Amino acid sequence: MSSSNPTPDEQLASELAQFYADPLGFVLFAYPWGEPGELENIDGPDPNQTEFLKALGTEVTARNFDGQTAVMPVRMAETSGHGTGKSAMGAWIANWIMSTRPQSIGTVSAGTAAQLEDKTWAAIQKWTKRCITSHWWEVQARGIYARPEILAAGQTQEDWKLSAQTCKEENAQSFAGQHARTSTSWYLFDEASTVPDGIWEVAYGGLTDGEPMMFAWGQPERNTGEFYRVCFGDLRDRWNHRTVDSRTSRFTNKELIAEWEHDYGIDSDWYKVRVLGIPPSASELQFIDTARIDAAKHNTFEPLPDEPLIVGFDVSGGGKAWNVMRFRRGSDARSIPPIRITGEAGRDRQLLVAKAAQVLSDPAQKVAMMFVDSAFGSPIVERLHMMGFQNVVEVVFGGASPNSHQLNMRAYMWNAMKDWLPKGCISKDDVRLHSDLVGPGYHLNPKSQLVIESKESMQKRKIASPDDGDALALTFSQPVAPVIERKQRRREHTSQGWMI
Repeated sequence: MSSSNPTPDEQLASELAQFYADPLGFVLFAYPWGEPGELENIDGPDPNQTEFLKALGTEVTARNFDGQTAVMPVRMAETSGHGTGKSAMGAWIANWIMSTRPQSIGTVSAGTAAQLEDKTWAAIQKWTKRCITSHWWEVQARGIYARPEILAAGQTQEDWKLSAQTCKEENAQSFAGQHARTSTSWYLFDEASTVPDGIWEVAYGGLTDGEPMMFAWGQPERNTGEFYRVCFGDLRDRWNHRTVDSRTSRFTNKELIAEWEHDYGIDSDWYKVRVLGIPPSASELQFIDTARIDAAKHNTFEPLPDEPLIVGFDVSGGGKAWNVMRFRRGSDARSIPPIRITGEAGRDRQLLVAKAAQVLSDPAQKVAMMFVDSAFGSPIVERLHMMGFQNVVEVVFGGASPNSHQLNMRAYMWNAMKDWLPKGCISKDDVRLHSDLVGPGYHLNPKSQLVIESKESMQKRKIASPDDGDALALTFSQPVAPVIERKQRRREHTSQGWMI
């Protein structure tokens, strides 16, 4: 076809090319928002969906796929309660990929066959028929295929398609062998908490070439398994993930949710999973129970004016673990957000020293004491002392506990933090801290001393390193005296001198 006289489909394809890294723009362009019919009173995605689509565009832009050289997979996950529009968003993403990436190949699955057929796949079929490219596809019962007229010479419908597959373990091989070297091989797992781990493992094999993508979302019905690892466990830093509270979605029935809160309670596992989008309580072997964490999320205590601001600095050895500073002033560990630096960036120790010095020098915060994990933080403490910061203390996690009932300092600090939580305040939205606090298990040794599960043991259980938890625990390593302003000290000193 002559480029000087493009067909309507060639013109459409050219227009769609501008949305290659802009899924939100595609969604706003490709569907008849506000026009007579089902979308007449809807102007587009809601804020939660918009945030997800924007983040997806950012992930694509960052990889800058050139059509040949394989890039790291786009991996995005979301835990949420009921009714937040996940099925519609899955359909939009499916249409966006298929319409902007010729020869893309995708597989969609869900935790149950009923979920797949009645919701996930049904939504994809419905939105595909609404899409501006609907005439490009053959929509079948278990697959969507490019029509022969839009295929290039020598290609078949198997080269550009989307398939629906059940996630039974015995069906695992249906997820294998999916590749698109010059395009996108992608997977979508809906209600991913109940998709067997074996299916995930096979699907990962389809992310090795081209511009691969994987999406997983649903209610976090379990506190184990691959979906938990992706959103709250040791894989969370490899995925772009978020948690959506059903109460923030424009699609949900707020009156019904209020009824659920009354019937079940906001702290019940039922409400957490189906409304808040957070996992149920972990096993009885976890050291800190979820009830304490929930109490700290809802508390509103105000610290006293003279209570010292304490910083806990958990220093990483690199890799997946993070460098984290957390702030606490008495009961308040909420007001000042944590500072997080990736393990890789933290290999530059001067960066960590500079950030710590900046915190210690901030006149608005007036840090009374900073406690630093000794394992990888000892050189940082030494350097800060040389710079004149004497309010920095090195803490050896494996050192002796001030209390004989705890084996070491780590157990002492975590025990103090556990006792503090019912009267403390932490952020309601800090999913990372929540998952860190419930992560470690515990046991009592032959001397009846408390032993907190090691990070090495947690890694074997595929639980993320509790860097935020350790950082907050460091603020309990030893008592810190109340803050007395210099002018007050000078007045006291002068008064005492006169009295003498």
